[in-house]
Amino acid sequence: MNIQFKKGVLELCVLSQLSKKDFYGYELVENISKYVLISKGTIYPLLRRFRTDGYVTTYLEESKEGPPRKYYCLTENGREVLEKLEREWNTFVNGVNHLLRNEVNEKERVFNQFMIEQEV
Repeated sequence: MNIQFKKGVLELCVLSQLSKKDFYGYELVENISKYVLISKGTIYPLLRRFRTDGYVTTYLEESKEGPPRKYYCLTENGREVLEKLEREWNTFVNGVNHLLRNEVNEKERVFNQFMIEQEV
C-alpha cells in the first residue's frame, strides 16, 4: 500500500481502535496490521505524541507473560480529535469516490454514445 496513504490515515486508525478499548502497544500494532500493513516502529512515536498532546493516557498492568504492559486509553480530548478526523476522512473519501464514479460514468457515456453512432 502507498506509504503516503498509510501515513495520512494511521492517526485515524489508532484513535479509532482506542475508542473501542484500551490497548497496549504491540496489541495495537497486531490489531491494525490485520487490515493495514504497518511496522511496530510507526506506532510508538505516534502514541508518545498522542500522550503529549493529551489524546491518550497510559497505565501499567501486570502481564502473565512478562513485564507489566503499558496500556493506552483514549481521553475526551482524543475522542473529539477522532470525531474531527472521521468527519474529514468521510468528506475526503466521498469526494474521491464521487470523482471516480463520475469518471466511470463519463467513460460509460462515451462508450454508449459510440455504440449508438455505430448503429446509425
